[in-house]
Amino acid sequence: MSEPTHTPDLVVGEDGLARPRWAAVHEDLRAYYDTEWGLPVRDERGVFERLALEGFQSGLSWATILRRREGFRRAFADFDVDAVAAYGPAEVEALLADTGIIRHRGKIEATVSNARATVALRTAEGLGARGDLGPGSDLGRLVWSYRPARTPAPAVSAEVPTTSPGSRALAKELKSHGFRFVGPTTMFALMEAIGLVDTHLVGSHRRGTSGVWAADGTSVS
Repeated sequence: MSEPTHTPDLVVGEDGLARPRWAAVHEDLRAYYDTEWGLPVRDERGVFERLALEGFQSGLSWATILRRREGFRRAFADFDVDAVAAYGPAEVEALLADTGIIRHRGKIEATVSNARATVALRTAEGLGARGDLGPGSDLGRLVWSYRPARTPAPAVSAEVPTTSPGSRALAKELKSHGFRFVGPTTMFALMEAIGLVDTHLVGSHRRGTSGVWAADGTSVS
């Protein structure tokens, strides 16, 4: 096997592993990249957590969100969908005083609203990219129904897309079900985070390791 070609957008760490520059800045970002980002998340709670965090990240750095993750988990009942759906005005006001999270009223209220929309999906008809997911579905199955036939194979950071036809369609469907802070860019970031697409740079040690995509962008499962 030939050695991977490293580009200026990849940094080889002391461990000999190549990572994109954003994941080589701090240990917490490196650990997140190595052990979580881009690995498949399919369950309702897990997808709801990532959806909420991506919404909070809008306009901010991911490091800002990652370093408050445990605070978000405490604030939102470990992202238990039914518990968050039951939050009312008192809980929202308490969260606005919680220094462990991002105190943005719109994003907090959207997370509560999105929890309620997630509950409603369980009995909704005609969900999914083909409209063939019926009652008994959940947020995870809905989001994963937008998995593309191929994934990008970017050699440099400039080649990593910020939206896709799938992220635009997913955003449109989620908005139709009452979800908020779910624009196409945010949805593409969600798709990257949960392994629905693989945008690891070619040459990164994580490229093609998710069990969903091969290094060349073809599907393996």
